[in-house]
Amino acid sequence: MTMTEQAAPAALPDRRTLPAEEQHATELAFLAAHDDGPRPPGWALTPRAVVTFVCGSGGETLELPGSRRAKGGGGAGGGTGGGDAPPARLAIAPKFVGERSLVERCVVTLAGERGLLLVGEPGTAKSMLSELLAAAVCGTSALTVQGTAGTTEDAFRYGWNYALLLAQGPSRQALVDSPVLAAMRAGRVVRIEEITRCLPEVQDALVSILSDRRLSVPELAGTPDALTAATPGFTVIATANLRDRGVSEMSAALKRRFNFETVAPIADPAAEAALVRGQATAVVGRAGAAFGVDDAVLDALVTVFRDLRSGRSAEGWDVERPGTVMSTAEAVQVAASLGVAAAYLPGGDVLDLIPGHLLGVVRKDDPADHARLLGYWDGPVRRRAEDGSAMWRRLWDLRENLR
Repeated sequence: MTMTEQAAPAALPDRRTLPAEEQHATELAFLAAHDDGPRPPGWALTPRAVVTFVCGSGGETLELPGSRRAKGGGGAGGGTGGGDAPPARLAIAPKFVGERSLVERCVVTLAGERGLLLVGEPGTAKSMLSELLAAAVCGTSALTVQGTAGTTEDAFRYGWNYALLLAQGPSRQALVDSPVLAAMRAGRVVRIEEITRCLPEVQDALVSILSDRRLSVPELAGTPDALTAATPGFTVIATANLRDRGVSEMSAALKRRFNFETVAPIADPAAEAALVRGQATAVVGRAGAAFGVDDAVLDALVTVFRDLRSGRSAEGWDVERPGTVMSTAEAVQVAASLGVAAAYLPGGDVLDLIPGHLLGVVRKDDPADHARLLGYWDGPVRRRAEDGSAMWRRLWDLRENLR
């Protein structure tokens, strides 16, 4: 439970995180060359290759056919190969922990040019899945609108360069494309994050775009630029945390234009623990240190999150669920905090830090969640300690840290 030997900090990159199309450029270029089957108009990969990119090749090393290997393969759209030939053999790593059937339904929806809405509790990797799908389908995930209560209709339609507008009046040069309009012109995927945080009248700007696949600019009436028809390949991926506060109900008309897919929390404890370790390791690495938290500590942390999230422990004991969403993303942040503390503030057992970080998580919404966390300590934590687990005995001894 102590920190491992700290590695020397690597030189900091110019950008701490990369978009999916750059981070996985080699895999995208390889899959474009590996699968030359039919592709929907405007797609960089076949639907089958998109699913493989997101879900992985199941540990199998794929190999390019000889003729395509000799030619160096092909590109996978914008930002997916940099002109370099892909490798001849490659195992595709899984990037999303969830049901393959969910990813397949998402890909089918996009291939049919219908809007896709990913819904679920916060922290279930909806945004990551939308980014991966956009990168694989069209080669870029950059066309994105972040929905907020302050998002205006311009984010879905268009705006103006007011200096040019005053100088020469309405013109194509003065028009500022929204990410949605840019995607329509280029036949790409546009991502709308937290669509239900936008006001209903702003959301409904998408109704005609998704129905007619056209966007009109009345100010340019009488010119060729007055109407933009979507190029084949254009589609929309939206996400929504329907449990969050500040949510604006979608109109029935807009709902009908999306296929809804629910992204559920990770079902397999081992898979969730592996994901938490991998993501936390990356966060601590960006902080310039090595991740030095034992697997046993991470397993205990993930167990606490899963118990509180589901309302039932692994042993079948009832647990009062807090109002706060105990998501995998929150577990990653706590694990990363433990890793940073172990690296830069050594001298104690990182297990001792868990109660304090859990308090920081559960106190975000409902003050009564503090009592629920204490109830969890008096229930499953105490019972596991009584069953002889040294780890849980130590956590039980730390109960005073929750006051």
